Amino acid sequence: MSGTRAAIRYAKAFLDLAISAGNEQEVYKDMALISSTIKGNEELNNFIQNPTISVSVKESALTEVFANTTGLIKSLFRLLFENKRFEILEEIVSQYIALSDESNCLQLVKVTTATPMDSALEAKVSAKIKEFSDKKITIVNIIDPSIIGGFILRIGDKQYNASLANSLQVLKKELSN
Repeated sequence: MSGTRAAIRYAKAFLDLAISAGNEQEVYKDMALISSTIKGNEELNNFIQNPTISVSVKESALTEVFANTTGLIKSLFRLLFENKRFEILEEIVSQYIALSDESNCLQLVKVTTATPMDSALEAKVSAKIKEFSDKKITIVNIIDPSIIGGFILRIGDKQYNASLANSLQVLKKELSN
């Protein structure tokens, strides 16, 4: 919990710095790169989380891995080194991306389907979402065959479950009562 609070504080501070420096988009791209790299590389994630590895080694390694990033990212690594907080790097990056999206009126919408969405369905979902939200949306399609059919729509902290698995579960509850 305290890691999340600290991550939010770091993310807000770095978003403010990026905006004042006028390079918010470059920092956003770097944060997205860091996020995808950490999530896509279990060894790197374990390296960052490992308490037996010194923070100076972590700073050197991350500075080397992300050598092509902006100076603000390198300052983040330096600050995490000084405060011995590298274990919350992934949380900071996630919070930064969320805060930046919010400040730019972007909204991430997760649509879970049993099979990949085609462009026609994505257009219908996008049109429906625009009825509820005036923000620019980004649709992320999550494939989960266990929902059998239909979809689960998640916008922020709201969720609409129109999956076949959910309908069957509701029907099972009604029949058992």
